[in-house]
Amino acid sequence: MIITSNHRNIKEKFIELFFSATGIIALLILIGIFAFLFITGIQTFTEISLTEFLLGNEWNPAAYGEPKWGILSLVIGTLIVTFGSLVIAIPLGIASAVYLSEIARPKIREIIKPAIEMIAGIPSVVLGLIGILFLSPLVALIFGLSSGLNAFTSSIIVGIMVLPTIISISEDVLTSLPNEFREASLALGATKWQMIRMTLLPAALSGIVAAIMLGIGRAIGETMAILMVAGNSIAMPVSFFDPVRPMTANIAIEIKEVVKGSLHYEALFAIGLVLFVMTFVVNLISDVIIEKQVRGYKW
Repeated sequence: MIITSNHRNIKEKFIELFFSATGIIALLILIGIFAFLFITGIQTFTEISLTEFLLGNEWNPAAYGEPKWGILSLVIGTLIVTFGSLVIAIPLGIASAVYLSEIARPKIREIIKPAIEMIAGIPSVVLGLIGILFLSPLVALIFGLSSGLNAFTSSIIVGIMVLPTIISISEDVLTSLPNEFREASLALGATKWQMIRMTLLPAALSGIVAAIMLGIGRAIGETMAILMVAGNSIAMPVSFFDPVRPMTANIAIEIKEVVKGSLHYEALFAIGLVLFVMTFVVNLISDVIIEKQVRGYKW
């Protein structure tokens, strides 16, 4: 019995060490990525002021005259596409999650949920092709535009890519809620819709917000599909129907053309650093919102 107990303790210690090591390695990878971006990107600001870099609305490092290093139009392009994709994905995603978890019959759920999850497995280049060949001509025809390669088309494509993340996580959160929540609500006379709206959605809010935050991260970081359908104009966009060049697309387009160690090379890493900081701020804000919701809504 003593030998069995010691064996179990050694096994549990090994498992504990394994998971601790996994967590530490993940943390070190994150710190390493940030350090690499920071060390390379921060050198940009020895020659370009931070104000010019962040607030300048003209990006043209290869200009014949004086190069321009402002990334504001790239940041606005990123935010427009991210906002547009979330306007499409959030209501559709939450509604689909509610349908799958609370309304759909089990056989229908078994068909629809894998189909939705398969969307996440479609390569972004395929969605980009669909955007170029079918969606952008349709957008141009409907809205009378000379070209359908713009922020609006990009938002639709990225919205489709974000949907599986929001639907899958939100549906899992709603399904994991205890049945006592549903039974108690219905026992008090609530209709099924009232039970979903007033009991289940508030209880699952933190998980749904987490799903949306993951969707924002996906939308901000998407590169290939945006590269193909956004139009890639570095001019400042003024509407959803203008072509844009988000930061990820700009890095992908220009990194292959620059000399390693040049100011242009370092500036592209500085753009990557800005992307990293934006993602970090989004996650920080989501944590604050979730904490407030948890404190304000207790069962």
